[in-house]
Amino acid sequence: MRTAGLVEYLARRAELDVVVFREAGAPDPRTGRLRELARRIIVIELPTHSRSHRARVGRNLVRLLLGVPPLVDRFARFEQQIAERLGESRYELGVVEHFCCAPYAALLARRVKRLVLDMHNVESVWHERCSKIEPWPVSVAHRRFAECCRRLERRWLPKYWRLLVASEADAKLVQAIAPGLKACVYPNSIPHRQAPVRHEEEAIAFTGNMEYLPNIAAVRYFARDVWPRLRERWPRLEWWLVGKRPEAIERYTRGVAGTRIWGEVEDAVQVLARAKAAVVPLQAGSGTRLKILEAWAAATPVVSTSLGAEGLAGLAGEHLVIADTPQALLEAVSALVASPALRKRIGQAGRALYEREYTWEAGWRRLEQCLPLPQL
Repeated sequence: MRTAGLVEYLARRAELDVVVFREAGAPDPRTGRLRELARRIIVIELPTHSRSHRARVGRNLVRLLLGVPPLVDRFARFEQQIAERLGESRYELGVVEHFCCAPYAALLARRVKRLVLDMHNVESVWHERCSKIEPWPVSVAHRRFAECCRRLERRWLPKYWRLLVASEADAKLVQAIAPGLKACVYPNSIPHRQAPVRHEEEAIAFTGNMEYLPNIAAVRYFARDVWPRLRERWPRLEWWLVGKRPEAIERYTRGVAGTRIWGEVEDAVQVLARAKAAVVPLQAGSGTRLKILEAWAAATPVVSTSLGAEGLAGLAGEHLVIADTPQALLEAVSALVASPALRKRIGQAGRALYEREYTWEAGWRRLEQCLPLPQL
């Protein structure tokens, strides 16, 4: 969603060429909305990777030995393909999405006057935080990858004219890693949409890609330490898990009374509008959480950990509720379930904040300060 908003912004202001990595079996990016926006779409086919646990462990063991973070390794070694497809093209501005593609700066610098890196996360921080909540030996692997990312961040980030980060908090982290860099805040955002009609059911919701490690850890934590006590207090309440790849959390939800697995849905905002609250019990991660923006768009009150709400402008007690312990999460969700007035107040405040700060149009106003496209 962050990338989509950036592509829309660029395409409305300049002729846009796009280089896209595609996994085997994924939809062809040369169709749909991107085809309408881009002058040229170059597709780089990624080799097929098995999703089995054994295959992933094997790949990551090799990466640990080589000192190469997983996503950096996944998107590496395509310089020749990209160079051949770009040919002699020259550009005023180039944007690289994700730190994992940052090493392509050397290739692009020969073709681009001003090069920008869009950092969805601060990867060294992401791995460091994951290392603190995962069991051994996964924790050891994340510490090793955190060290590798920090070394590569110091090496690669200075090669860019400008960095885009998701929040002021991430800007400070980046500047601590590589002092003197120009980091501009381009907040995560979602398209503006009318507030959906709310038809609340006896449910709370957690949304996201269930294969994403911080989401797996959040489900594990909530299922173990919060949900059983919450369900005991509210026997009719359901916990909805909404997002793709639900098989990744199956071991933590199998046989757990009151859980409902939705899987991937077409419109998460509409589903959230049916829940009494959105829970965001994250204990790791970086950047900012689109799941909170979607809940705000639905006018659904949010209960989040401090880390889950990191980088967002929401004020605790006004736009969302912050709860950092199992007991605090239990009481915060219970208070919302018990009080329609409290749900309405928090939900409407979140909705107003979304409209003001976290639509694509609001994000584009920030981009106009960072990327001087009118001069192109």
